[in-house]
Formats: sequence, structure tokens, C-alpha cells
Amino acid sequence: MGKTLRDSAAFRWLVLVMVSLTMFSVYLVTDQFSPLKTFLEIHNGWDSAAYGWFSSSYSMFNVFLFMLIIGGVAVDKFGIRIAGLGSCLVCLCGIAVQYWAMTSSLEGTVRFVGNDLPAEVFWSSIGYALFGVGSETAGVAATKVITKWFKGYEMALAMGAQVALARLGQAGAMVLPPFVAEKFGAASAVVMMGLILVSMGTVLYLVFMAMDKRLDGQLGSVAAEEASEGEEEFRWSDFISVFKNPAFWMIALLCVLFYSAVFPFQKYATDLMVNKFGVSQTIAGTIPAVLPFGCIFLTPLFGSIYDTKGHGADLMILGAGIITLVHVLFAMPFINQVWMAYALMALLGIGFALLPSALWPSVAKIIPAKQFGTAMSLTFYIQNIGLWGVPLLIGTVLAKYCITGQVTEAEGLVRNTYDYTIPSLIFALFGLLSIAIAIGVKVLDKKKNYHLQEPNIQK
Repeated sequence: MGKTLRDSAAFRWLVLVMVSLTMFSVYLVTDQFSPLKTFLEIHNGWDSAAYGWFSSSYSMFNVFLFMLIIGGVAVDKFGIRIAGLGSCLVCLCGIAVQYWAMTSSLEGTVRFVGNDLPAEVFWSSIGYALFGVGSETAGVAATKVITKWFKGYEMALAMGAQVALARLGQAGAMVLPPFVAEKFGAASAVVMMGLILVSMGTVLYLVFMAMDKRLDGQLGSVAAEEASEGEEEFRWSDFISVFKNPAFWMIALLCVLFYSAVFPFQKYATDLMVNKFGVSQTIAGTIPAVLPFGCIFLTPLFGSIYDTKGHGADLMILGAGIITLVHVLFAMPFINQVWMAYALMALLGIGFALLPSALWPSVAKIIPAKQFGTAMSLTFYIQNIGLWGVPLLIGTVLAKYCITGQVTEAEGLVRNTYDYTIPSLIFALFGLLSIAIAIGVKVLDKKKNYHLQEPNIQK
């Protein structure tokens, strides 16, 4: 009857599930060391500065070698199938390098950017940086997959569902690694778990590629080019067009500020629970896991609200306001009960669900389809500057200004104790700035008429 695979709700959502499960595995590996800061300090000899270097290395190649921009160009030039598969393979290579570094009993130090890093930390960081290249490009490809398959349908809901499954991966990263590390007595076992999961995600992406190729065959060469949302010959003029778009810069600034108040915080959240609330390091990750679990249910809900009711800019402002409030409260000395930690993480999950559910569908309204991959890669590039710099900043601040003493664990190993007041205020500052930018987005929408306050579903 002239319909294609994407006109079938069942096939649309099947594609979404497969791509989302791929991203689930990638996001789990991205954060799998977040609850292991204390474990690595005790068992591997990593101090806060070394952990900060490792955490920031995720974005190192993306920022300084411009690999994320190159990846975005690849998505526009070669399409979501080739670029997406390539990004999965790069992820696997990065995890393999990290596993080698943590199982080879490396000794000595490596001089890097004026710092003497333990060899294990240095090579683990190289593997993590390589993984970051594949992970961020996979995120660009996944977003473009949803834009292609859901344009004119439930796009914000689909993006929200994809983010929800990705957040489930982050929740798993908060809960599973401490138990795996304790059971096997080594952080390398966690890396092997990640290698297995990403391999399974790559297989799922191969299945999606077959379906996407079938869709293009149904549409025909001309229609396929239109449906692929710009998978045509890349032109460098696309960069100029994106750079001239003031809304792009507002979205990019909002992205880097908002996510700098969330993702780097997750790297240290488990250690915060150990030091501020006195929780055991084995189960401390269950408290930060409340954040992504909240997003699992709320992001699709808020995406559906945007689809049917609009108010995209308002959702961004509200989400930024909530995360600012949470970080301010974490800095308060009277917030010291475990139930308060759970409550604040739940509230942070609401804020973290609100803003992204409106942010990414809004990009599709602001940026022309053929420039979407380029714009997303540039946005992710700017975001990665924060993901590189903020963990390094927090680790340095902790090591220099926040050590309050030492404690001896049951096995006789010694670890430092920290006061997280200054880091919490730094995260609150990022949240406050994101509120200002979100308000600016709403003002610009009124001037340029991007329809951010209008529903996404076309009637």
C-alpha cells in the first residue's frame, strides 16, 4: 500500500530498541569506573589526581584531536550504518587497550603534559580516550537514526526512550562494577564485563543495519536520500552554516554547562556518598543509581509531554533549576543523612530527565536536516570540553584542598577522606549558568520562531 518499514510502529520501535540496547552497553562502559574511585585508590594506588586524569581522558582525543568533529562529518558523509558500525568497533578497541593496561602489571611512570602518571593509569587513559571517540560518534549516529525513523511521528518520545535505556546502562554502571570488582578482586574484571556487553551491542547494530538498508530499498534512491535526513555528499560549507546559527551556540553552551553539572558529578558521586554520608563503598553506588533509574521512567514521559503539549524551552529552564538546587543542598553541612542522599539523587534524576527530553528534539527543529550530524558532532565536541576539563578540575581540587584525613580499611589498606563542599559548589555554578542560557534559548525562540514551545507531533 506504498508504506515502508518506518511507517509501521512495530518496526520503528524495534529499530529503536536495537539501537538503544547498543547505546545501553556503551553508556554502561562509559561510567563503569565511576563507583570504583575508592576501590582504585585502595587496591591500585590511584590517588584523586590520577583518577581525575583517567576520568577526563574520555574526552581527550575528542577535544584535542578533533575526533568527535571528524566522527560527525563521517556520519553525514558515510551515513548512519557505516559510521555507526565503525564507532562500535572503535569502542571495542579502546576497551581492549584498557584491559591490557590493567592486566599487564605495568610498572613505573609516564611523563604526560607535565605530570608523572603511573603507567597503568596512563595506558588505561589512552584506552578510555579511544573508547570515548567511538562512544560519542555512536551517540551522534543513534540520534540521527531516531531522526530518520521517527520524523513526523513520536520523535521526542523515541529520543526519550533511547535516553532512558542509556540511563539504565548508567544505573547498571553504578551498581554492578563494585560487586564484580570485589568478587574477582580486580578492576580488570569490570573491564572484561564491558568488553562482552559492547560486543553484544555491536551485533545488535548489525541487525539494525540490515533493516535500515531494507528501508532505503523500499524508498528508492531519491526518496531514500530525503529520508536519510541529509546522508548526501558532505560540504564544508555546512560548518559555516551551523556556526552562523545563533541558536546552535545557545544549545551548545546549554549542553556543555548542564552536562558538566551531571556527568562529571557521577564520576565522584559514589566517593561523595562514602565520605559525606558514611556509606560502604560496596553499596555506595546504589545511591547515585537512583539518578539514571529516575530518568528511565521520566525522560519518555517528559518527551511525550513535549510531543503533545510543547513548552520545550520551559522544560529546559525547569531542569536546569532543579540540578542547581540539588548541588547547593549537597554542599550544605546539615545534609548528612542517608535518606537525604537518596532524596537528592531522585530530585537530580527529575532535573536530568527534564532538560535532555527537550534539548535534543529541539536541535532537530533548529538545524536543517542535512547539517544535523555536523551540528550534533559540534555540540558534542563542545560538551566534551566540559567532560574533559571538569573531572580533572574536581580531582585536582579534591587532592589539593579537600583531604580531611585518612582511615584504615578492614584489610589494612589506607585511604584518604574528603570534604566535598567545594566540588558541590562548583557543580552548582555550572547549573546556575545553565539556567541563564536556557532562558536565553527561550528568548531567542520568540525572536526566530523555531517552534520550540510548540508540540512535535504533526496533526
